[in-house]
Amino acid sequence: MTKRITLTFTLLITLYAGLAGQDEMSLPDVIHTARHQSVEALEARQAFISTYWAYRSYKASRLPSFHMYGELMNFDRSLTLLQNPEDGSLKYVSSNNLQNGVGLQVNQNVTFTGGTLSVSTDLSRIDQFGNNKSLTWYSRPVTVSYYQPLFTYNQFKWDKKIEPKEYEKGKRQYLETMEGITIDAVYAYHNLLLARMNNEISKSNFDNSGKMLRIAKERLQLGNVTKADYLQLELRMLNDSISINETAVQVREAQMVLNSLLGYDESFEIIPQIEEHLPAIQMDYDLVMQKSLDNSSFMLSNELSLLNAESAVAQAKASRGYSFALNARFGMSQTGPEFPQAYKNLLDQEIVGITFSIPIFDWGLGKGKVQKAKAAQEVVRAQVQQSENDFRRQMYTAVSQFNNQRQQCLVSEKAKEIASERYELTMHRFREGNATVTDLNMAQTENDSALRQYISDISNFWIFYYRLRQFTLYDFIKGCDLEIDVKEMIQ
Repeated sequence: MTKRITLTFTLLITLYAGLAGQDEMSLPDVIHTARHQSVEALEARQAFISTYWAYRSYKASRLPSFHMYGELMNFDRSLTLLQNPEDGSLKYVSSNNLQNGVGLQVNQNVTFTGGTLSVSTDLSRIDQFGNNKSLTWYSRPVTVSYYQPLFTYNQFKWDKKIEPKEYEKGKRQYLETMEGITIDAVYAYHNLLLARMNNEISKSNFDNSGKMLRIAKERLQLGNVTKADYLQLELRMLNDSISINETAVQVREAQMVLNSLLGYDESFEIIPQIEEHLPAIQMDYDLVMQKSLDNSSFMLSNELSLLNAESAVAQAKASRGYSFALNARFGMSQTGPEFPQAYKNLLDQEIVGITFSIPIFDWGLGKGKVQKAKAAQEVVRAQVQQSENDFRRQMYTAVSQFNNQRQQCLVSEKAKEIASERYELTMHRFREGNATVTDLNMAQTENDSALRQYISDISNFWIFYYRLRQFTLYDFIKGCDLEIDVKEMIQ
């Protein structure tokens, strides 16, 4: 009987193997193809690449930046209004000159203070035309500048806290998305397998009903079968013929769904295979919970929500209207009619000052911004706490479902074998006149239901397994965390 069942399943999955444009694919084959060829996988990769370059931009902002600046061939021939410093009179004077200048500057953002440190060097030349021709060089060999906002929002400090976590969250979300694609592939694969199974069941039932109908017709003439039983069996045969067409449409629809996921043309047909071997895995709730907290994007999302709320409060406090800033510049400079003289006997220069702005009365505007940000922060804290409670309950349910599902698969496999054997025995008894049409119909229905339940339970087993992988980003079969090859992805 076991050999007969095996042959039946082999027939069901290889019926169309001889047709063109087909391929037998196991579940791992379909998963691999979906993770590399599906539109969702491409979108996930591009989303991660965008996150990667955003993080690279942040890292670049922490490094010194080099700039070249200046002006070339700046010719000015115009009338300029000037004031006499002695008597205050105004008059227009002719300006006729050519200015050229070039400089180099290095800027470095200071994360701890939020200020900007700059070091620069530059050289300029002014050619004066007209009656008073002259040439002037002006050099600043070294100038050190520092700009420091005081008592304000430090964007650099908050970026240092937030941006690395955003990048790590992007990596984890990519892995979770790929596991989600795997779940979709498992569902579509088994949906096609079930649709083909239903179609073959309909064909098999139609053939068996035809054989039993011929036997019933002979027994009807002998008076061993009633007319009602004969009509019931004939009706069953008609229903099986209708079911063949309906299930054929379902096969086509299921095939197109799977093809769309895998990026195949709609004319390509995939022959699914039943995964008879199920890994002997028993999930431990503590392990699953720990891995989900360590690896998934869930905790990172909560941390980022709290950090962004805290950052909003700090920004609201800094924008209440108070503004202080320190500007300092130290350097050397000189001027002369000849180029060498512009670098001799350098003169030092120092410029230091504090600018400020203090609101005298703002009608509570600044306080209102702070209180609004604090209220939003409390809401975020409550939401994070509630989401963590829901997440733990979700993990417990997922672990329980998976651990129960493997036993369910073993039970449904045994039920399938029993139902198939009972159907064979009932057909044999009907041929010998020891079973009624009702017995035959009932056995056939139970056999069909057991086959469908078995496929459904196998599908649920793998869906539950990959859902746990999605929650934990952990391969329970290999016993290792899921990783991402960043260099390969960005190439």
